[in-house]
Amino acid sequence: MYKNIRRSAYHLAEEGTPWTEDFHALPFPEHWHAGLLELHNHGRDEEKRQPTLPTRRLDGVLQTLAPDVIVRPRPRIPVEPGPQVAEDFWMYVPASAPDPLPGRSLQQLLDAWLRTLGPRDSAQDPRFRSLLLASSTELKQNLPKWQPVGGVELLTTPTTRGGTAAPEPRQFQLATDALARRILTLDPFPFEGGELRFRALPRGPRDQGAELMSQPLCRTVKRREWWFSVLLNISLHTTPFDPRPRLHLHWGVRRWATHPRTTTKRLNLPYREATTVYLRPTIPWLPGAPATERYALARLRRDRAADTFVWSENDTAGILRGLSLAGNFPDPEQLLTEPVSWIGEGRGVRAAVVHSTRMGKHEIGSGFMPNQRAQLTEWAEQALPETVARVPDLTRGRGKGIGAPENRRPKPRTDEAKKAELLRETQARRVALAAQARIASHGPEQAGPPVVETRLLWQSPEVRGEAVEQFAKALGLDGDGGASAAHVTDRDFDEATPGAPVVLEWRTAEVTLRLRCLPLADGLGDRLVPDPAVKGKGAALATAVAERRRALRAWLRADGADPSRPELALVEVAHRSTFRPASTDPKFAIRLGCADAGLLTQFVVTPSTDRQIDNAESLDHRTYSSWLDGLRQLGVRVLPQHTLGDDLPDSLQYAAVWMVKRRKDGPTRLPKHMPVAVLVTPLPAGEGLAAVRGWDDTAGEWVPYPQFLLGLVKQAEIGPEAFTEPETSDDDARPDAPRVTGKQWRSNLAQQRRETAAFLQRVLHSLRGQPTALITHAQNSRLHWPWLQDGQTERDLIKPGHAPAGRLDDELRLVRVRGCGGRESAQWWGLADPGKPHGQPAGFWAQNPQQRYGDRASSRERVFYSTTERPGTHAISPALDRLATRVNAAGNLTSQAGTSAWNPTLVEIAVLGCHEDDDSAAPVLEKFDDPEALALAMHQLRQAPDYAAALSLPLPLHLAGLAQAYVLPTLADGDRTSNEESDTPAGDEIGEDPDLADAAGLSTTPDDEAETAHG
Repeated sequence: MYKNIRRSAYHLAEEGTPWTEDFHALPFPEHWHAGLLELHNHGRDEEKRQPTLPTRRLDGVLQTLAPDVIVRPRPRIPVEPGPQVAEDFWMYVPASAPDPLPGRSLQQLLDAWLRTLGPRDSAQDPRFRSLLLASSTELKQNLPKWQPVGGVELLTTPTTRGGTAAPEPRQFQLATDALARRILTLDPFPFEGGELRFRALPRGPRDQGAELMSQPLCRTVKRREWWFSVLLNISLHTTPFDPRPRLHLHWGVRRWATHPRTTTKRLNLPYREATTVYLRPTIPWLPGAPATERYALARLRRDRAADTFVWSENDTAGILRGLSLAGNFPDPEQLLTEPVSWIGEGRGVRAAVVHSTRMGKHEIGSGFMPNQRAQLTEWAEQALPETVARVPDLTRGRGKGIGAPENRRPKPRTDEAKKAELLRETQARRVALAAQARIASHGPEQAGPPVVETRLLWQSPEVRGEAVEQFAKALGLDGDGGASAAHVTDRDFDEATPGAPVVLEWRTAEVTLRLRCLPLADGLGDRLVPDPAVKGKGAALATAVAERRRALRAWLRADGADPSRPELALVEVAHRSTFRPASTDPKFAIRLGCADAGLLTQFVVTPSTDRQIDNAESLDHRTYSSWLDGLRQLGVRVLPQHTLGDDLPDSLQYAAVWMVKRRKDGPTRLPKHMPVAVLVTPLPAGEGLAAVRGWDDTAGEWVPYPQFLLGLVKQAEIGPEAFTEPETSDDDARPDAPRVTGKQWRSNLAQQRRETAAFLQRVLHSLRGQPTALITHAQNSRLHWPWLQDGQTERDLIKPGHAPAGRLDDELRLVRVRGCGGRESAQWWGLADPGKPHGQPAGFWAQNPQQRYGDRASSRERVFYSTTERPGTHAISPALDRLATRVNAAGNLTSQAGTSAWNPTLVEIAVLGCHEDDDSAAPVLEKFDDPEALALAMHQLRQAPDYAAALSLPLPLHLAGLAQAYVLPTLADGDRTSNEESDTPAGDEIGEDPDLADAAGLSTTPDDEAETAHG
């Protein structure tokens, strides 16, 4: 068993000397603003005039043309006041580097940028040309000058009141860029059959880090050639109560679009989003400027008028083409029809299109397994300055073995043991279902087992038959529900109508179960058809959704559905690929209509022979998983029982807070979030059964989980703006598009924070009197609850709103969980014995070797880590080698490049607030807390017995995150809004939101985050 794990994270060595670098810096020329703003607003209507200059494009080009320049954002008014920091500048360049923009280079660049400021076709406007000439002359006379800035400390930072490092904003770029430049000086990374040579990627002021990318590599998989590159991301992060910031190294794979579609003979680019292309010149971009080894970044967007793809003219590509590359710049049509001819070495500008999962399947696997990741990291560590050291290895904390809960899911080996375990699981589901039914009932408790009804809304006999069989299997039911005894035929199923369904019934000692089977008739499961009489695409789709929603609600109410009595419906729908455009997919409307009628929904996809549809998982497995996840929506939950005995308060309950995204886009382009909360309370019956409730903020009380989910449907917004998709993801490619000003954004965020604070205060007040661990998620909630931010939190205090931070109530504990979103949790591997490959051990880990006092850990430790076992479906060797090419026994080159890697996330568990036995505990408590015990309980909450694989989050937080599907179902069915921790494409056909369970690939490090286009 692995005893230690190592992280690719680095900080200043203990009592080491500061790491400093010298720079030349360029201040931002604020005196340009007034004159250039008139040029930018030329031809705009009064309501479309912009208050500031769009410098993002200029910043991006500067990163491309100047190989060593670091571009900082313009000074902005902070949302909240912070500590005083050193003077910042617009651009930095290492003091040892040559002038990145000598002579006329800067002037040429600025002239090209000025031409992008006006509206389209402005070049033909005499007034615009006059303004352009005047602006160019003014710039020539007022060019800024470089000035020396020496001894900039890159990792030395002040600390917050809570003892956490507080880096200056510029350090997030300067420190990561400095390490990247040191890595570029290393010899190439050798592997069997070749070597990796890295180049820098352009990183704008918003990117907060550095990236290096290798040359494109070609591998033959399934008799076709595929291209990819190795990606290294370097980022700077903090950890609660740690006074030293950390540099993280993250290794991944960037796959290149290689093969055009057979039908169109060109790459399958998304129509509604810009697609990223990386460019590499073989000559300087500007005459007289230094040659650059840095890649450039450009984007292709759809030109609707010509129904083709063009370079985004007001983006980096537009500025570069306006310089000196007209003859060498790739032609979009040629790039899309012959992508391989532009990849790799060659004359002129080289180009590679980033592969997106929307383009189809790419045969190169994603990510690296731990052994090769360790080799790459050890190579990069050669570039570390002497004063920077790797953070200490993690050691196993409390708990035996992997730190499993007392009622962990067993692993039977014999057939008899498997049958016995299946009987135990199904009985536990029936008991939990009966308990939840009694909790949800409003009337007096009746004698005998409760009755639970579910519905099957089917469209094909194949799915209907499988769904009935898997329903019985999921709950351990014997027989066919009386179908044979009642001589039910296929015709009876086909002719069933609302109010007269085919009802199958099973009676058990715990619960009576009825399955009402109805064909989803009258076009209720068909694609949405917008009414052509309704003006506006968004309005027409919103009308279609509303009509389908009303029709389905009436249809179900005719069958006896009652909103006051939540039930479950398994709904058969066609695969999402059959709905074109995607906005005609009816699942959104079906879920809302069912919810209006009091039905929770789970979907199963109709089988298809279409080769374009992935039928990798069999129908029986998909249907079985859907039933299990639907039962969980009803609140059928088995709580992992901790093994900590008296180290945790008796009857400890778990509350979780989650920020749900209410709208993907809207006319104001201001994001809107709302908080939700879930409470999981152990039941006295034992066996790990728990009551799951959600907070009804309107009623001000905790309600059963199904009622909570259905109540959230009222928050779903289906106005026309919910269906309005932008022409491109690049706002700056549309100069007349409305932009959100900084003042609008800050005002919107401040209002949402006030609403969140009021919500938290109501929830916290409701928890008084009962020992509670409040579980939160860093990346999800800290923007709206700033107290969760590393720079604000203080040990054993809490601040839900604007009032000063105060001590925790005696019954309350505050725990924050952080995943690998934003690369904030470091990549890791288990340290193996010499000569053996590094691995992926599961367990509960302590940050430093513990100093123990009896059975209690040192009170100084508050941050712990959790890893879980790999699911049985991910049996990949830790020694997988993605790079090597070897000659096999047949004399042919072979590689493992086609196998995708899988790595459990190193989840950080920070006990922000508890009641330790120290001087800070003002009142005398009966029992003081052990932070390590609380953290281990969070680790065990990830190992829910009724899931086949571990969760990426503790169970209560997982349940809170699932509310997303009922606030805005269109997001839950496809977009990643919760954790952003997976490189596995999301799917909506199987079970719960795949964003939240390891079983669907969530708990993987984002080795392939480069799959989505920048911007």
